[in-house]
Amino acid sequence: MVKFSKQFEGQLVPEWKEAFVDYCQLKKDIKKIHVVNNDQNNNSKKRNIFSSLRKYTFLGYKQREPRVIQVHRKLTATASTGDMYETELLDQFADTDAAIEFFACLDHQLNKVNRFFRTKEKEFLERGDSLKKQMEILTELKTALKQNRHAKGPSLQDSKDEDSISGTISCDEESIKDTADIEHSLENLTEDEVKLSESPKSGELAIMRMKKEDGKNRSLSRRVINFQGKNLRIHIPLTNPTRTFSAITYLFWDDLVNQSSKKCGPEGHKLHVNKKKLHHAEKMIRGAFIELYKGLGYLKTYRNLNMLAFAKILKKFDKVSIFSQVTNKQVLPIYLRVVESSYFNSSDKALKLADEVEELFVKQFAEDDKRKAMKYLKPTQRKESHAVTFFIGLFAGCFIALFVGYVIMAHITGLYRSNSDTMYMETVYPVLSMFSLLFLHFFMYGCNIFMWRKTRINYSFIFELSPTKELKYGDVFLICTTSMTVVVGVLFVHLLLVAKGYSFAQVQVIPGLLLLVFIIVLVCPFNIIYKSSRYRLLSVIRNIVLSPLYKVVMLDFFMADQLCSQVPMLRNLEYIACYYITGSYKTQDYNYCMRTTYYRDLAYAVSFLPYYWRAMQCARRWFDEGHKSHLLNLGKYVSAMLAAGAKVAYEKEKSVGWLCLVVIMSTAATVYQLYWDFVKDWGLLQFNSKNPWLRDELMLRQKFIYYFSLGLNLVLRLAWLQTVFHYNFEKVDYRVTMLFLAALEVVRRGQWNFYRLENEHLNNAGKFRAVKTVPLPFHEVDEQD
Repeated sequence: MVKFSKQFEGQLVPEWKEAFVDYCQLKKDIKKIHVVNNDQNNNSKKRNIFSSLRKYTFLGYKQREPRVIQVHRKLTATASTGDMYETELLDQFADTDAAIEFFACLDHQLNKVNRFFRTKEKEFLERGDSLKKQMEILTELKTALKQNRHAKGPSLQDSKDEDSISGTISCDEESIKDTADIEHSLENLTEDEVKLSESPKSGELAIMRMKKEDGKNRSLSRRVINFQGKNLRIHIPLTNPTRTFSAITYLFWDDLVNQSSKKCGPEGHKLHVNKKKLHHAEKMIRGAFIELYKGLGYLKTYRNLNMLAFAKILKKFDKVSIFSQVTNKQVLPIYLRVVESSYFNSSDKALKLADEVEELFVKQFAEDDKRKAMKYLKPTQRKESHAVTFFIGLFAGCFIALFVGYVIMAHITGLYRSNSDTMYMETVYPVLSMFSLLFLHFFMYGCNIFMWRKTRINYSFIFELSPTKELKYGDVFLICTTSMTVVVGVLFVHLLLVAKGYSFAQVQVIPGLLLLVFIIVLVCPFNIIYKSSRYRLLSVIRNIVLSPLYKVVMLDFFMADQLCSQVPMLRNLEYIACYYITGSYKTQDYNYCMRTTYYRDLAYAVSFLPYYWRAMQCARRWFDEGHKSHLLNLGKYVSAMLAAGAKVAYEKEKSVGWLCLVVIMSTAATVYQLYWDFVKDWGLLQFNSKNPWLRDELMLRQKFIYYFSLGLNLVLRLAWLQTVFHYNFEKVDYRVTMLFLAALEVVRRGQWNFYRLENEHLNNAGKFRAVKTVPLPFHEVDEQD
């Protein structure tokens, strides 16, 4: 039977852990009471209690039950704090300091729970009221759009134009640009704000442009909608390249180019608030409702678990209390009545709001289909299958057997010695090296997921993963073992054919076909082999490659950091692609790509491209959020780019000058990276922390693991020294040494991943942030604003 403390720990909301009842501390106080009672003379204790009971009888209280405790309720001046509870212990417990300490802690926990529940309930209620207003505005705009379509009659069906609410533009002294640009910018700007007022005579909407500057939000333009007496601002974030390009084009065109050509007049120009824009607004509101419902569900869990924790701990107290054992009078019913009547258990506002949200979501977003709505509001998590565990073991065994066979065959043929077959090492080995680094990284990610789940780090919330589609660590291990079994099996067959006398011209196509098969599986449109995860990976890679045009989220820059540790893999992929695309495999001319100028330039670019992508993400985040820390982070990747460029240049021309430049640039970049790893990404090296050189909150109990990780990260960050010293394993090809060093960097990134998300989780927990705050499309503003 699982202990309640473990159940309690496993079911609580991780980000709200500090706000829950500190059940472990209360258990420690119970143990203190138990120890005190055992140390004292039980007979003497019983005589004292019985004499106290005789005293109550002698004084005429024969019909009245002896009281154990009395809980006082104190009203506070502030509504946010709520009522405070304080327990008074009667004479029977007054001589026990441990009991006094227990009830003081119990009162503190009750007051803390009430205070937090009241705060979160108020936050969700305000969010709910705001969302209801958003829904009303959206409904009104959709109704106006629908009425506008009906007013145009059957002619609209023959038209290819998009449905829209049209109006006229009036302007102030600054004037306004031409109609086409306005329509385009309104579709895509960061904050579309158009002021619409309905004319009672013509039925048209007058639109007035208002432009302002806002340094914090970095908005390029503002437009205010006056719809049915409400001044509204439509906010559509710059989440894709189309909106980003349109916003930047509009800014420069409006402010620099088209100032003299703006036209004003009583008639103005036509402007459209179309169906596509309302669709974006509806999508944002739907996401906000989902997050609100999730938060209300967490609040319900918070109430139920805390109520159960109070009942369990009071029951434990009655078991160890001597007074309860002698008189059969328990503390549980007395204090539990107070807990049941307290605010966190008696308030039903959150429950009512949850019912309202569910009803509204079913009606507005699910076409009155409750089952469809519950797929969004309460998505069911995919259950872990025993078949996955079975196949992990099966393919792991197959991989080990094939790998041992491959190593034996390679040893017999002498492939990996310093004087090995150059043709094999230049053409086939890069394929093995590339897949080895890739799936080693996947394996480390699976280990990360396992540790994140074990330590209750909410990685799904941090990465914004869908609970129905996210990969479990078992799925990741299955992908790794299956893929490496296929890779090693194919290359083992290839090596076996070469050893039997087949020429490279006959079997050289096999590694290329292996790579092609994996690419086909990655982009396969059929719903097989984790399609949702594959396409999510492709979308993230797209966001990275097109940085800074896409809005940067946690998963995007986390993945870009992974690519920074996979530069050797990317260079192998580049070489393999060149070797097979150019047809060099037909003539076994593996030096063709090395002789090509374009390839050498591309190799230089690939070496610092991941750092460039990451730097562009930092620039985009600075543009969106305005935090200077993003610029400092950008500097770290710029230093890494310069160091990578110096290494590539040194590989081309091995001179003393380039070597000195490599040492200087790499040393500066390493110091920069180590500081950012330890202080910014991991949140460690806090000198005033209660844990020396670490931080106050640690998810792992063993502190030495953190110190070991600090040292390991420092050592592995110095792998670039191989460029200077050229150390190598005896009688082993230098390419094997390079693969080993690249694998160490992947391992370093794997441990970096854990501490990076640990720090992110602790930041969320410090702010009690368990649900996303989705931006809302409509904002009411004053007319003078």
